[in-house]
Amino acid sequence: MRFSEIPYERPDIPAVVEEGRKLIEKAAHAASGEEQFAIHQEIWKKLYHVMTMYTIAQIRRDGDVTNAFYEEEKEYYDQKMPEVEALTDEYNKVLFKTPFRAYMEEKLGAVAFRSMELAMKAFDEKLIPLMQEENVLATRYSKLIASASVDWEGEELNLSLLQKYMKASDRDTRKKAWDKFSAFFEGKQDEIDEIYDLMVKNRTAQARLLGFENYIDMGYCRMNRNSYTKEDIASLREQIKKTFVPFASQMHERRRERLGVDSLTYYDAGVYFKQGDPAPTGTPQEILESGRKMYSEMSEETRDFFNMMMDWELFDVFGRKNKATGGYMTEISDYGVPFIFANFNGTSGDVDVITHECGHAFQYYVSAKDPIPEHNRYLTMETAEIHSMSMEFFAEPWIELFFGEKGNDYRQMHLEDAIAFVPYGTMVDEFQHIVYGNPDMTPKERRDAWKQLEKEYWPHLDITGCGFMEKGAYWQRQHHIFELPFYYIDYVLAQLCAFQFKIKMDKDHGAAWADYMKLCKMSASRFYPELLKEARLNVPFEQGCISKIVEEIRKKLDL
Repeated sequence: MRFSEIPYERPDIPAVVEEGRKLIEKAAHAASGEEQFAIHQEIWKKLYHVMTMYTIAQIRRDGDVTNAFYEEEKEYYDQKMPEVEALTDEYNKVLFKTPFRAYMEEKLGAVAFRSMELAMKAFDEKLIPLMQEENVLATRYSKLIASASVDWEGEELNLSLLQKYMKASDRDTRKKAWDKFSAFFEGKQDEIDEIYDLMVKNRTAQARLLGFENYIDMGYCRMNRNSYTKEDIASLREQIKKTFVPFASQMHERRRERLGVDSLTYYDAGVYFKQGDPAPTGTPQEILESGRKMYSEMSEETRDFFNMMMDWELFDVFGRKNKATGGYMTEISDYGVPFIFANFNGTSGDVDVITHECGHAFQYYVSAKDPIPEHNRYLTMETAEIHSMSMEFFAEPWIELFFGEKGNDYRQMHLEDAIAFVPYGTMVDEFQHIVYGNPDMTPKERRDAWKQLEKEYWPHLDITGCGFMEKGAYWQRQHHIFELPFYYIDYVLAQLCAFQFKIKMDKDHGAAWADYMKLCKMSASRFYPELLKEARLNVPFEQGCISKIVEEIRKKLDL
């Protein structure tokens, strides 16, 4: 079945809630572990169906944000999904106290119960009106960004399609593109400031209703931080500042010399070669077919996975007007298949979709075969991003399929870009800790805080002349800050693990792939530090880990 043929029908969420409560009552009086487990499966079958319809509506709405039908569906879910979360919370409370806990924990795993505990700490029915308001604000931000229409020499481009020109080999061209990008955000700054101010106050109010001092601890519960603390992350940030930022600055200095410029300005960001960064040589369709060839040769599992993705048409990756920006992998639970959404724009980012997002999708494809869905349901994001970021490195032996004679340029750019990301991702995380730790800050104070962080994490960058950045507003383009608070450090943690896979695969590719497959198959069956240990990876926030990674990568760059 192709994705376009999957039927959509709005679920009657009030009816699902009513039926779910009857099952919860049965669960509270289960006579055996076997009966408890059977009821558990029945409840989650209903919940998965709601999630499936929600996901299909989301994908189709993102494919055309002007589609009135799916826009109305989005509004329906914004209002009703908190009721589903309330039902889940109600059920978790019953399951958590079951007299058959040992039986259920053996079935579902300890991670599942710890994750349920965190979810219960971060939810109460009295939050529903605030959660509905939060959803509306997130949708408002998403629509605002998706509405961007930039005139580029007579052609109307959204922000994703403009990226191609922001990384052009001609410096004047990319400055012009960057200035248009900046102008859009400058024109929307007051509205974005307002949206975020309302979001911060909303989330803070939710946290205080549940007895939290601020949203930070609640946010950690919502992110299912089930095996490490905010103190661990604070330690990681300090290691990044002390060890990784100076290393990244050395890399940027070499990049400046390679580009032949006096200083690295804002419009040199993400540009690695004077003659232009490597771009895919094929059409969008040819990129997909090159992906098929790569995954067919990588392993039997990846071959079967990618053929399924193509046959089911589980990609929406071609850029077009009125399509939501960004990219993601999501799951269509009833069918046990992943879906990849993106915006090809003629840059190397198109290939990153075939590697990064397919890394997520491949892991879901592998783990969906597990008869215990909880082993995947409670997968934490810092683990999930290892699957995707590591696949970017595992794809490198086939990279000429996409870039031809520029394959080595891409490999160098990809490694340097990954290095450049770590300080940025850490900066995003520290910014959010500052904001939610001080929820009464004014919008200007938030932007001033960002400007100070840029000096600490981006000492190499000259932002002179970019009004958007000079006002401390660059963070406003990062949708995770608005829609997925505290998510971004997961990318940093994962990138540091992906570097470890890169170091290992260059020494013994077969052994590295075996460890990667083990990590994918374990999914969320164990806690994060245990997963890394089984995959022979070091935990990033442990002292000394960053130094070891920097030492090894420095050799590869000959710095």
